[in-house]
Amino acid sequence: MDSIKNIKSISIWIFIIPFLAVNLCLILTTQFHSLELIEGKYRIFSTFPYLDGGVSISRTARYYPSYLIFKPAMIFTSFLLIKYWLYNTQVIQYFEKDHKYKKKILFFGIASAVALTIHSIFLGIKFDNDLYKLFRRVIMLSFIIFEIVAQAYLVRTLYSFQGKLDKFINKKYLKIKLILVSTLIIVAIISIPLISLPGNKFLKHALEWDYFLGVISFYFLTFLMWKKN
Repeated sequence: MDSIKNIKSISIWIFIIPFLAVNLCLILTTQFHSLELIEGKYRIFSTFPYLDGGVSISRTARYYPSYLIFKPAMIFTSFLLIKYWLYNTQVIQYFEKDHKYKKKILFFGIASAVALTIHSIFLGIKFDNDLYKLFRRVIMLSFIIFEIVAQAYLVRTLYSFQGKLDKFINKKYLKIKLILVSTLIIVAIISIPLISLPGNKFLKHALEWDYFLGVISFYFLTFLMWKKN
């Protein structure tokens, strides 16, 4: 099936592109001060935010020249996400024409891509307005919610007809995807009080980086799950 081949090829890029973009922004902000590309007040020094939470993702990506990497990468990733979810609905339709979750997967998947695009466009644009700041937070939160919901529905859907997928997937990775999505949901629920309360800046930053890695790892597992032939 062409849709399966397309899912396999697209999914690896949905993992690689944002991973490289975010970490290139981190390296640029923390390691290339001698090139004077980053103004002194925007420079970040030695940190490994996945562990120490020394900086947020948006802090490394919203200033020149980092946003020249981040914004195009995320907008292109959004385009790939839309293609990814469209191809997945085609696969679902092939195995279960009238599956009850097909439309929900497509809605939440595309909604997550749209939210990521809006977030990328407005990143770095400054308005000293509380409503604008709230808007940015809502868009970022919407992306996370839509993305996790779409992933959860997709895994549940694949499980519902996994017997028909024996020739197409490695079920070990489907199980790992289930564990990953379940963990992301649990972490999100537990983190709501933490995020809503003031303070704990470094813990919030570390959570942001690790959660980002968990979300895009779903697509790396997709690449491994579908068999090549």
